[in-house]
Amino acid sequence: MTETLGILVGGGPAPGINGVIASAAMEAFNYGLRVVGIYDGYRDLAAGRTPQTVELTFDHVSRIHTSGGSILRTSRTNPARDEATLQRCIESIERLGLRYLVCIGGDDTTFGAARIAARTNGAIGVATVPKTIDNDLPLPDNAPTFGFETARSVGAGILESLMEDARTTARWYVVVCMGRKSGALALGMCKAAGSTLAVLPEEFPENTGLSSVVDTIVGAIVKRRSVGRKHGVAVVAEGIAERLSPQAFEHLEAVPRDSFGNIALADIPLGMILRDGVRKRLEEIGVDSTVHAKDIGYELRCAKPVPFDVDYTRTLGFGAVRYLIGGGSGALIALSGGHVSPMSLEDLLDPETGRIRTRQVDSTTEAYRVARDYMVRLEPPDFEGERLANLAAQTSLDPARFKAEFEKVALP
Repeated sequence: MTETLGILVGGGPAPGINGVIASAAMEAFNYGLRVVGIYDGYRDLAAGRTPQTVELTFDHVSRIHTSGGSILRTSRTNPARDEATLQRCIESIERLGLRYLVCIGGDDTTFGAARIAARTNGAIGVATVPKTIDNDLPLPDNAPTFGFETARSVGAGILESLMEDARTTARWYVVVCMGRKSGALALGMCKAAGSTLAVLPEEFPENTGLSSVVDTIVGAIVKRRSVGRKHGVAVVAEGIAERLSPQAFEHLEAVPRDSFGNIALADIPLGMILRDGVRKRLEEIGVDSTVHAKDIGYELRCAKPVPFDVDYTRTLGFGAVRYLIGGGSGALIALSGGHVSPMSLEDLLDPETGRIRTRQVDSTTEAYRVARDYMVRLEPPDFEGERLANLAAQTSLDPARFKAEFEKVALP
């Protein structure tokens, strides 16, 4: 009897999904497997319904690796929200007659795959291929997650246009980009485009006041003015919203959450909140500057993958099937030194939270330091002597008052 491999996609889109689908399917064909594509991720499986499926053939997948989006669509559904949901999901998979399952997704999809693999104990071989433009999964050798390089490339191009617009019109843009747990995308885009500064969640403690983020941006605006430039672009990772104190959102009727309990960041107008805060603060210190908000996010997720991600995803899909055929189950498929390196899904779980560990920007690395050195940020030396006097002169504050109000946001 021919065995069947299923493929599903969970979470938000990322460039390169179709490359994984194509290479996994073609390698499965080489082993004589039947391949079923499951539409809409875990959505119908978790509800106990029979999902819409398609039996994939070579003609379906032979040329999809260079296209964006997902031919199987995707959804944000938590298959392990509770025991009943997990059981329904497993029973639905069993009704499909699957021997193997390849799950393409980020930390939440990986969490669901880990629970399915543990509960089925090898009866259903499960492998996850890491996907997220946030670049926040702890892969070996600090390898990027697939989709990140494409998102960074497209995002950097958008920033370059905004920087030229800012220069031409003598204004500032506060740009919010995706990155729930990690500021890697904001930092990568900023560094590649050479924008004025990036503001990352990793730079702030939990329950940070909104004023600290606002003053970080305002400080950069003042510092740029001190050298004769009245324009700039600040890139802010959306994950800042999860670090802010509840008071930052008290004017909102409710802060929505998804099925994994995460704040629905797309529904929080972070850009406008920061824009309004920056405008108010500039007025308070006597600085006349035009400030606008811009979101960069959805336009990155389904972009046509750059060659790096095409190459990368084809190897990952191949590796996932080879791992399963070899008798493996319960691993995330990664690459290390060009070789497929399965990582146990259980080992990826944080023992304190029970969720998949996330990788954050490491501020001790040279990669971060280079980016910081090219940014315009208030730093400790700015609050001494002539430099302090020059900064205060751009505002209505005297040097002592400027130091008292802004020294707290200076990063070493």
